[in-house]
Amino acid sequence: MDRFGRAVADALRAGDVIALTGGLGAGKTTLARAIIAGLGHDGEVPSPSFAIIEPYDRPTVRLPLVHADFYRLNHPGEADEIGLDDYRQGAALIAEWPEHAGGFAHEPGCLSVALEVVEDGRIAIVEGGADWLGRMPV
Repeated sequence: MDRFGRAVADALRAGDVIALTGGLGAGKTTLARAIIAGLGHDGEVPSPSFAIIEPYDRPTVRLPLVHADFYRLNHPGEADEIGLDDYRQGAALIAEWPEHAGGFAHEPGCLSVALEVVEDGRIAIVEGGADWLGRMPV
């Protein structure tokens, strides 16, 4: 997870969305923490489960970032109500439970990562939007 998260961070640009899906305990927050560390943040990275949105700004990261956990949203319109678009201006977004916010796969800058627990580890199924061509993390 750490190596993959850092590879994602290296390729990340403002306006991108990393949409993390998978069941409880699949590793979404672990991967998000690895991406945030890969952007240069060396402090604590709390899960945004209760706050819903946790912003990270320069100089603690090389690129402004919003880490969001949409699990508690009851309908996609709530993402608008909390001002998600305002947070996203000039920033990248890591979205846990993106389907609760209406999804982001239609955006060209979306990198969808489906995490699954398999035996003693995890696998990531990755699909990038058009903006990810030529910069997919490996």
